[in-house]
Amino acid sequence: MTQVVEYVVQAVSLGGLYALFALGIALIFGIGRIVNFAHGQIIALSCYLIVWCGTLPWPITVLATIAAASAIAVGMETMVFRPARLADESTLLIISFALALAIEALVLLLIGATPRSTSFGLSLGKPVHVGSVPIPRVDLLTVAVAAGLLGGLVFLLRRTPLGVRLRAAAEDFEMARLVGVAANGTMAATFALGGMLAGVAALLIMVNGGIVTPDIGFEPVLIAFIATVIGGMGSLSGAVAGGFLLGALTVVLQAALPEGLRVYRDALLFGLVIGLLVFRPGGLALVAERAKRI
Repeated sequence: MTQVVEYVVQAVSLGGLYALFALGIALIFGIGRIVNFAHGQIIALSCYLIVWCGTLPWPITVLATIAAASAIAVGMETMVFRPARLADESTLLIISFALALAIEALVLLLIGATPRSTSFGLSLGKPVHVGSVPIPRVDLLTVAVAAGLLGGLVFLLRRTPLGVRLRAAAEDFEMARLVGVAANGTMAATFALGGMLAGVAALLIMVNGGIVTPDIGFEPVLIAFIATVIGGMGSLSGAVAGGFLLGALTVVLQAALPEGLRVYRDALLFGLVIGLLVFRPGGLALVAERAKRI
């Protein structure tokens, strides 16, 4: 029973982290129809900032990271995506992929490929005993942060004027513009929210690992894209569900596979994802929509 509880906490923690990855991609795609592969580079740059701020008090590091990530995201929108806003989705996809490669190459040129480390959040690796179950503090923190951000985002989208504008833009961007929703302000706010999620994700990544390399953003953006596709492109709730599903499957496979087969965990995981999309191409969002009609 102790081991089962540990696996459940790990699954919820990992799923919450994956959901944050996916929300950053789904939010921007849902409103701007942009699959922003450069989202991973925002995470990478934020991780480097955490290393550089490692000697500062942790509240300053947290605020600086989130603010910088939001500023980088808004800068991407203003300088790169805004001039190409009228381009088709495939062109925007190529632009985002090229931007991701350019930022990674720039990091390699200016900082180098040597891994950097930090002691930020080192104390969170110690476990908290709930009864006889040792639970790492970082897992509890990840669950709490993910739940808080998801709840805050739901409140923002449903209860605030900005949220109304964002939802209107997600439904029909051109119609929203015709009724007075400012396109530039809406897209800047969307990228700022996506950047905030990237900054928080970077903080959680560094607390879990403490080491950053120039390609650290590749895995989060891959997971985010897969979770978004599973959940249904453009569906925020679907992206969250896809993130938690990926996290749960990862932990289940890690626990269930024999030690010699664990190196194939990711291959089996993505095989299951392919199987899901073969039988349900629309993702979880389409499944939920059909279930409501029955």
